[in-house]
Amino acid sequence: MEILAFGVQADESPLIERAFEGHHAVRGLHVFLDEDTAPIASGHEVISTSVNCDLGGAVLEQLAAGGTRMVAQRSTGFNNVDLQVAERLGLTVARVSSYSPYSVAEFAWTLAMAVNRRIVRASTRTRDFDFRLDGLMGRDLHGRTVGILGTGKIGEAFARIAHGFGMRLLGWDVAENPACRELGLTYVPKERLLAESDLVSLHVPLLPATRHLIDAAALKSMKDDAILVNSSRGGLVDTAALVTELRAGRFTGVGLDVYEAEAGLFFLDKSLEAIEDDTLARLVTFPNVLVTSHQAYYTREAVGQIIATTVDNVLDYTAGRRSENVLVPRS
Repeated sequence: MEILAFGVQADESPLIERAFEGHHAVRGLHVFLDEDTAPIASGHEVISTSVNCDLGGAVLEQLAAGGTRMVAQRSTGFNNVDLQVAERLGLTVARVSSYSPYSVAEFAWTLAMAVNRRIVRASTRTRDFDFRLDGLMGRDLHGRTVGILGTGKIGEAFARIAHGFGMRLLGWDVAENPACRELGLTYVPKERLLAESDLVSLHVPLLPATRHLIDAAALKSMKDDAILVNSSRGGLVDTAALVTELRAGRFTGVGLDVYEAEAGLFFLDKSLEAIEDDTLARLVTFPNVLVTSHQAYYTREAVGQIIATTVDNVLDYTAGRRSENVLVPRS
């Protein structure tokens, strides 16, 4: 059987081929799955998709009509999948329930430190042989307060790094993590966390209840000199409201590895095209904002684990087994 994998990055391609060797043939495509590319999957019983592929109802209908029976998502998030339609069509859907939490937690801290210490601006200056320090002053994070929204595996890893900095830890989640409490983290209501934190980092999944978790009211409740980091899902932040606050001169820095309208942009080369997204175009002009293209997970360890789990999910499907990774079971 040949597996068709959509949205495969160049660095990812040889890893996927080696992982499936001896099990199934695999063909990786750089294009992402959407209504226009769905016909390519015709005749493939199993396909694999990345987080920015479109697995809405219309695409799933095309896949099912073309003979696809199983979708192996190469990510933890599945907000791009219409699970109800998949179930109705009898499509098995599996995801990667977990991978290295350190990849995302460490990158979130990379964003936080980069905006705090003005690393991008400093690097740009020195490339032009401008060695002035004007405008590059940051601040110690030791002794300051960090607010962690979502204290699962990634949030816990982020908290451990914060503890190493000697910060006061505040957390918010629907379920408390004992390991975080042992680090000295105090669970508080979201409103208090936002009001007291010098650094706010998001580590919750994107669900209907968490969409625009950081909305206009939440942003206004934060300190004027706070740092906001989002390495989870773009839809957690109301980007238009964020731009409004940034235009008012608020926040020391904002680090975003995700963007709520990133599909069709992130992972692609748009450097020779006019960007029609006015919100994103405005966002990247602020000197205190750093935007990266959904790369927090992109380490050898994390990608290796993602691919290995994807292979296991496909093998479980062909053997009729079910694991914790299955979102919609085989009918």
